[in-house]
Amino acid sequence: MVVARQSKESEMGSGEKCLRTLVGKWFGPSAVVTIRVMEFSRTRTDRRRYVRIGAVLADGGLTIVFFRHDDGSWNVFPAKANVPAMRTYPLAA
Repeated sequence: MVVARQSKESEMGSGEKCLRTLVGKWFGPSAVVTIRVMEFSRTRTDRRRYVRIGAVLADGGLTIVFFRHDDGSWNVFPAKANVPAMRTYPLAA
């Protein structure tokens, strides 16, 4: 019996794989471009992690901000804020 091991990418959540894979997807596999972490911190409003990645290109610079979601995935859009919700139900007559 052969058991397949899960890759680290699938362990990180159901969203876009690990940050390294996502950066490679957005910036491309070109070895000519130098990619750097420009900033990493937490958002002021809900303290979620984000990373700003930059690359210096021949025609200028490119910066992309990646946000960490609750499921462990990284995305280029921020996670939805957890807002308390209330519902009303009709009373039984």
